[in-house]
Amino acid sequence: MDKVAVLGAGSWGTALAMVLNENGHDVRLWTHLKEHAEEINTTNKNQSYLPEVTLPSNLVAFNDLKEALQNVTSVIFVLPTSAIRDVCRQVAKVLDHKVTIIHGTKGIEPETLKRISEMMEEELPKHLFDEIVVLSGPSHAEEVSVKHPTTVTASSKNIKEAEKAQDLFINQYFRVYTSPDMVGVELGGSLKNIIALGAGISDGLGYGDNAKAALMTRGLAEIARLGTTMGADPLTFVGLSGIGDLIVTCTSVHSRNWKAGNLLAGGKGLNDVLEQMGMVVEGVRTTEAAYHLATTQDIEMPITKGIYKILFEDADPKEIVDQLMTRMRRHEMEDLSAILSDRYRT
Repeated sequence: MDKVAVLGAGSWGTALAMVLNENGHDVRLWTHLKEHAEEINTTNKNQSYLPEVTLPSNLVAFNDLKEALQNVTSVIFVLPTSAIRDVCRQVAKVLDHKVTIIHGTKGIEPETLKRISEMMEEELPKHLFDEIVVLSGPSHAEEVSVKHPTTVTASSKNIKEAEKAQDLFINQYFRVYTSPDMVGVELGGSLKNIIALGAGISDGLGYGDNAKAALMTRGLAEIARLGTTMGADPLTFVGLSGIGDLIVTCTSVHSRNWKAGNLLAGGKGLNDVLEQMGMVVEGVRTTEAAYHLATTQDIEMPITKGIYKILFEDADPKEIVDQLMTRMRRHEMEDLSAILSDRYRT
């Protein structure tokens, strides 16, 4: 049995805490809100994030970060991108021993264009961990929390660290593969949220399955194009954290990003959509970051550019989708051929 702190009591953090609890670990679920911790401990419910689920009676929530981290062997960060740096700084002040560090956040910081692990490496003292691990893949919290079969990927620069995460989480319904391609796994999990926004917009406009399939396929090409430029293995994007996560986020009723896109297609402004959602929509900040990454790297990402215009320049969703459908004709395999030749040329 390991002692594990899960930092972040949203839907995904709570679901992961339940998996760890199922595996027999001593789990401490931390939230920055005292009343949130009290609700979990007194009612075995997380009403704001997983209202239909009854939590295990021995899953304890903490509001005191130092207490939550006492004697733990692993720390799991499951927080919005915007909260990562602040919580890392808090952890650095109170954690006094080396642990396994894992994160389950899918995003890119717009201000610095850095991945989550890069942000954490800047804020956490190196003596507290060996290498950071990312846990990513097609995994809605609503399904994991009721033990529906789910498969994800654990990735780290040090494969032994990824295997530690694999051992912590794997069980009969939550399967964990490992990968050495941390860049690809992080970017795949982050960038698919942009395409999911687009899928929600397409569905909201009534364009049907054909249009969404095209959007997802061409979106995957954009993800691979940017990802390989940043050092990822292109084959990662046909795996769980690439096409797997893309499919589930673009098609599921649980997808926040799809829901946000659907509301945008109905004529709501971005601020109104975010207020109505009531939860973080990571695709919004990721779109901003990816748009600027594409600009600085001189990478063609027309879907990302179109979503950026809708979100931040008040462009009309229908006009953007129509523009994407009337772009200059080209050969379908141009992207794949270029990506593979650049990655595997001798």
